[in-house]
Amino acid sequence: MLTKSKIAQIKSLSDKKARAESGLFVAEGPKLVGELLQSALTVRGVYGLEETLAGLPALADVTAVSAKEMDRISHLKTPSKVLALVEIPRYDFDPHALTQNLTLALDDVQDPGNVGTIIRLADWFGITNIYCSPTTADAFNPKVVQATMGAISRVRLHYTELPHVLEEARRQGIPVYGTFLDGERLYSARISTVGVIVMGNEGKGISPPVTRHITRKIFIPPYPEGIPTSESLNVAIATAVVCAEFRRPQK
Repeated sequence: MLTKSKIAQIKSLSDKKARAESGLFVAEGPKLVGELLQSALTVRGVYGLEETLAGLPALADVTAVSAKEMDRISHLKTPSKVLALVEIPRYDFDPHALTQNLTLALDDVQDPGNVGTIIRLADWFGITNIYCSPTTADAFNPKVVQATMGAISRVRLHYTELPHVLEEARRQGIPVYGTFLDGERLYSARISTVGVIVMGNEGKGISPPVTRHITRKIFIPPYPEGIPTSESLNVAIATAVVCAEFRRPQK
């Protein structure tokens, strides 16, 4: 049986401040919790229906709860059958990693769903590091964690001032790409297998302080060109288009 204080603690993790103070985030659902249990992340506790817990990898700190208790601690509209408390991972900045692979940078991306989808995209396209501005939606928000579909256990999230990271990339001669309406057409641009791709805010795009560090402006052209179309693409969809093009074998 769960105590009132434990229920209150778990429910409080919907709040960013509570997550920061406790160093924990919530993950829900058998598939997601199962992946986290087999990842390098530290799972501090698992709570679920007895029949669901039986199908998960072995873990010492497991607590069977009733359906009513699960309803009280779940952060989802439809309560899941299992919930885990996981330590928020902290990663040191490794400048050398910028030279090894594509890197994503999110500049004030506000929507949790977009951030979660981008993390999942990064996992699909083999991008292991995402640098986020302090104003980007918290990747450990329960909604974001669910949207990643387990990718949060494989993609490293860094919250930092982006100009610092981009300045280091430029110092090492690594191209810094950003999407702009006046940029070079993506499909004809010469792109590299290593670089930093910056994606901006849903309404305002890339901020001026970050724009100063962009060395290659690119543009996703509409089709067919020259006719009225949507004003812009959703940032997560734009990220998918750009990443797919960067992963296309170069001639």
